[in-house]
Amino acid sequence: MKLRSTETFWPLISAMNISYPSIDSNVDTEILIIGGGITGALAAYKLINEGKKVVLVDRRDVCNGSTAASTALLQYEVDVPLHELIKLRGERCAVDSFRNGKKAIFDIRQIIDEVKSNCGFEFKKSIYFTSYKKDIPFLKNEFKARKQHDFDVSWMNKYDLEKLGLKAIAAIESKTAAVMDPFRLANDILKYCQEKGMLIFDRTNVTSIQTQKGKSVAHTENKFTITANHIIHCSGYESTETLEEKVVDLKSTYAVASESLEEIPEILKNAIIWDTSSPYFYYRTTADNRIIMGGGDEDFRDTNKRDKLIPKKESFLMRQFKRRFPDFNFKLDYSWAGTFGETKDGLPYFGKPNPKKNEHYILGFGGNGITFSVMGINSILDSINNKKNLDLEYYRFGR
Repeated sequence: MKLRSTETFWPLISAMNISYPSIDSNVDTEILIIGGGITGALAAYKLINEGKKVVLVDRRDVCNGSTAASTALLQYEVDVPLHELIKLRGERCAVDSFRNGKKAIFDIRQIIDEVKSNCGFEFKKSIYFTSYKKDIPFLKNEFKARKQHDFDVSWMNKYDLEKLGLKAIAAIESKTAAVMDPFRLANDILKYCQEKGMLIFDRTNVTSIQTQKGKSVAHTENKFTITANHIIHCSGYESTETLEEKVVDLKSTYAVASESLEEIPEILKNAIIWDTSSPYFYYRTTADNRIIMGGGDEDFRDTNKRDKLIPKKESFLMRQFKRRFPDFNFKLDYSWAGTFGETKDGLPYFGKPNPKKNEHYILGFGGNGITFSVMGINSILDSINNKKNLDLEYYRFGR
């Protein structure tokens, strides 16, 4: 499965500072991680710091799947709004999921400090807005639900938003969000883990996994094996290739990035913003003063069809930007496409799909993929040790 178009933004501005070999012999290890993007890197960080013997493989160059296409909006808000998630999953699961997402943003800040990554992490506010009167009751219900459960939010009206340069009629402002460069951070975490003894093999495709004498044996395309006590799948949207259960609907999504600009709208200096459209549009800035906008999702995952639409989607996203920022000139510099997916409840999947196999998954789908991955690493040891964990119950397979 081709997860993104040929060129994306992050690799162009953040060249890899280290390369890794492909596997050239049989290997034994305690834990094998499949997937060398941001999720695999975070899982490796957790396990290496717990003193585990870890091998990580990726079928591409590390960090060059979905991580390279991610726009890295770090929010505690789930793609399914809180008041709707409460109806879907119950109050406790819904509220805990939002709170866990908030904690994950601060957790990732600590990880960045530990690995000394220059990934452009910045705390921001999050502004969830609407341009349509029909969506105001929906937005007010969401505001009420968050207030009721002690989330630090404020209501913004049309005039508040216009003062900041956004043409919209109402919004919820949340105090905690962040942005960063996920490609740089994932590479920095992997380098940190390698220096602590983890073996990393890229261009190493696992074609099958067998259980032998209580261990898992991963067979690679080039005929080598990796024998492990446990395997952790951090393969994101490509997990659809190994899972029997359908857990995610795959789509195509699009993004554009502006030139580095001297001036940007006031609202984008301090916040990431997203709207009530379905699918929604979102906006953020980078450390070098670019604006990134994403959206325009399509309900297919055909990679050739997806990538042929990039020029058309460029124009579409630019028109949407102009509607919301009519007085601002967006100077296009980059555009790209990627595979995207959503679960029915907007929540991730963690743990073991099959209790008889020592194969575990950390799957953070949707717009919260990175914060979900941070949440997932906090429960992976309990999954390995067959211990009860509330997150493993909330985000279990077969729910």
